[in-house]
Amino acid sequence: MMQYTLKVSLVPILANNETLRVYCIMRLSSIKTAPALAAALGERLRQARLNADLTQAQVALVAGISAKAVTSAERGNSQLETFIAIMQALGLTDQLDLFLPEQPPSPIMMAKLAGKKRKRATGDGFKPENRNYEW
Repeated sequence: MMQYTLKVSLVPILANNETLRVYCIMRLSSIKTAPALAAALGERLRQARLNADLTQAQVALVAGISAKAVTSAERGNSQLETFIAIMQALGLTDQLDLFLPEQPPSPIMMAKLAGKKRKRATGDGFKPENRNYEW
């Protein structure tokens, strides 16, 4: 049996000025396995759809995919293209830069690549008059 350690933050939210609801906010960095991380991303996708007050069928129509694909993505079983199509349908693509920022090459990698640039031959090293050819 696998055990998971989950770090959460509790956020109190007052609803109707009388009921205290506590929502659990999960940090993705605390999730250790790929299936668990995929499930958490799927749940976030589901919550974004619900917040937009859209059905799975409506999201599927806008995204150009099947409703079953939306259901699978919300369970954490999705191809990357399907996941992105759903994010586009929900207007969440601006979040992708936060999800995975562009990675510039490291200074060490730049130094390694500098020595391996291709050089073209100029032909300056070849001087036929300095060679003794016998035919």
